[in-house]
Amino acid sequence: MAVSTYEETLDAHYRREDLGRCILEALEKAGKDANALTVEDLAPIEEFHIGGRKPTLALGRLAGLSAGMRVVDVGCGIGGPARALAHYFGCDVVGVDLTEAFCDAAMMLNERTGMAHRVRIRHGSALDLPLEDGSVDVVWMQHVGMNIQQKTDLWGEAARVLRPGGTLALYEVFAGPVAAPHFPLPWAGGPELSHLISPDRARELLQAAGFRIEAWNDVTRESTDWFRGALEKAMLRGPSLLSPGILMGPEFPIKAANVLRNLEEDRLRVVQALLRLQGLQTERL
Repeated sequence: MAVSTYEETLDAHYRREDLGRCILEALEKAGKDANALTVEDLAPIEEFHIGGRKPTLALGRLAGLSAGMRVVDVGCGIGGPARALAHYFGCDVVGVDLTEAFCDAAMMLNERTGMAHRVRIRHGSALDLPLEDGSVDVVWMQHVGMNIQQKTDLWGEAARVLRPGGTLALYEVFAGPVAAPHFPLPWAGGPELSHLISPDRARELLQAAGFRIEAWNDVTRESTDWFRGALEKAMLRGPSLLSPGILMGPEFPIKAANVLRNLEEDRLRVVQALLRLQGLQTERL
């Protein structure tokens, strides 16, 4: 896979040494059997987006996922949502992520949860998915677009791999009306890796890529309430042994606090959306 300089920088932001070992050690400290893990055992770690498992299942229901559907989870991280879609909805899932350490950990966890036959992991870019044209029923993206400046290429690539009439399921962070978020954030240490656009601009680009909007739900308030509650809980009980902090390293508390601050100050918007690929795609911008 050819990797750009920007993608190398992005990979370095997310890369963690011995990530698989760190995950297994944390699970064992929390009393889990690392040789017989369940999808729920991993839920506190692997849902690397606002709200944890709940918004993944909500988006799956909104998308009408069912057994046998072919799904590509773009920016799959360590495979949490991919395993959830396979486990709860019976989908066949391909997870694609730019960060090789995430892919390695995802494959290891697939084996230890007995999900390797339903979830395959591919190392690749969201801008050049390792899939054939029209080969999937659903393209799934949760908290992916904020790292990608080329939105037209991102959603054009989603349109390429979808069958006509297929579904794009999004749970994304966009720019709020107050400019310039506070850094560092989980997806970026500074503005050089953060490429937020407004929800209105996102709708324009998605429609230009050939998608019809079927649902567009602003869930910023719910996201803010969830984040505030999670941080208050951590302050009262201390840091959890199992959290996305395992993926983010020692700066995670600062990054999480900045997410809440940005949400409260109207610098971020969170949207759950469902889009349908129309039969005739428009030309890319």
